[in-house]
Amino acid sequence: MGVTDLSFHRTTASLVTNVLKALGFEVERIFSPHQENFEKLKTGDVDMLSSAWLPSSHGIYKAGVEEVEPLIELGLHYEPYALWGVPNYVPKEAVSEVADLLKPEVAERMKAQIQGINPGAGITRFSIQMMKEYGLSDSGYEFFTGSEGDCFDAFESAVANKEWVIVPLWQPQFLHYRYDIREIKEPKGLLGIVDRAVLLLRNDKKSLFSEQQIQKLDSLRFSNDIIAELDYKVCREGKSQDAVTHAWLVEKGLI
Repeated sequence: MGVTDLSFHRTTASLVTNVLKALGFEVERIFSPHQENFEKLKTGDVDMLSSAWLPSSHGIYKAGVEEVEPLIELGLHYEPYALWGVPNYVPKEAVSEVADLLKPEVAERMKAQIQGINPGAGITRFSIQMMKEYGLSDSGYEFFTGSEGDCFDAFESAVANKEWVIVPLWQPQFLHYRYDIREIKEPKGLLGIVDRAVLLLRNDKKSLFSEQQIQKLDSLRFSNDIIAELDYKVCREGKSQDAVTHAWLVEKGLI
């Protein structure tokens, strides 16, 4: 199983892995960045991928895979979307939409550094476009790519000091479980749409599964809040990922 190497993708893949193990499979998880993950699906280095965001964020990568092999979409892990957010202590009357960041009094107060994640992520592509479309660089803002740790640490450090800060984020993500983050409006539609997060299976690997097993994988339904909470328990409470997801699946009667 190819897994996009971000915390909430690892959490979702852990849920799917525990279900597959309960069905009798041995599962090897291979962690890669977004685009590389889809390339491995294309070459057959992985049989399935958890989770693809379709159609907005990862549709272009899925199309590349299907140039060589059809893909089967299974389940609905959650309904993700990209966003720019600010801590809720930033007054809504001061910052309610992206254009408000251009106000001189806001630009003076807001941290100029906008810390993102890796270059292949949908939120990164969208954010770079937003920097151009809104002329944010002309007002002193800078967008940086980096690791998810860079992004989350920058946000949490700013919040600890009650600084005004912009976080390019998405749902689901564990920061939403811990912090009150207000999404700021982006009326130009540059952040994509609400996607469907699904398990992708190469069609030539479908024969590995019985029809009942395929139906089980296709029946899996989680949610943004569930993934955020489980991800928080792993990333900030230090609990074992597979143990957390296994306990949740047992509690819900899914395994």
